[in-house]
Amino acid sequence: MAAVRKGTACFSFLRRSVNVLLSSRKPAVHRLSKWTNTVRAHLVVFSVGGGLCAVPFTQTTENLSHDSLVRRAASLVTDSSNTFLSQTTLALIDAVTEYSKAVHTLVALQRRYLASLGKLTPAEEDSVWQVMIGQRAQVHDRLDECKRFESAWFSAVTLCEAAAEAAFVSGAEQASVTVRSSIQLARAQVEEAQKLSADADRKLAEAKVTEVERMTEYSAFLEKRSDEEEEAYSRED
Repeated sequence: MAAVRKGTACFSFLRRSVNVLLSSRKPAVHRLSKWTNTVRAHLVVFSVGGGLCAVPFTQTTENLSHDSLVRRAASLVTDSSNTFLSQTTLALIDAVTEYSKAVHTLVALQRRYLASLGKLTPAEEDSVWQVMIGQRAQVHDRLDECKRFESAWFSAVTLCEAAAEAAFVSGAEQASVTVRSSIQLARAQVEEAQKLSADADRKLAEAKVTEVERMTEYSAFLEKRSDEEEEAYSRED
């Protein structure tokens, strides 16, 4: 379009120049004829050049049918959905792994504490309790993170399933197959990570049961010892 506008402007300028020069003396006509031929030659070359530049664009436009454009758009959607799924899967697996580590650390602290009952000074026992409280808070934070990324992961799976269906309907079968394979792989990876989480939850539940039993026994032991001490004091009196 720019080439056409430039050609039209040049032609208008030439026509005005011819009218002016024709109204002057005849010797100028010869010079005008020569100059006009020269300009016309350049104008023809410019027009041909502009036409050549426009041909590839016209051919490209004709080759882009609605079907091909829809397939390309569907492929882009599957690519974006696949990226979202990959990122959320990685985030969820990392979150579950960190949660499992935090739970195992808490379980180890609880076992050490229970094993040292009656052997710690009040200051040492208070210090151990502070560490355990901090570790429990970390477990809670890691669990919240798991829930947040799990929700995003479920959304990504749903989005990929919709994108796969749209790609298949649009004729982009390869893109549909690719994203469905990604969904299967992501589910398998998340299931493996969730096994670690389930094992950590099981050990944490067992540790809580053991803690309750051990603390009950220890309380009974302290109460019995207190009663024995009182009886001993009574006998001395």
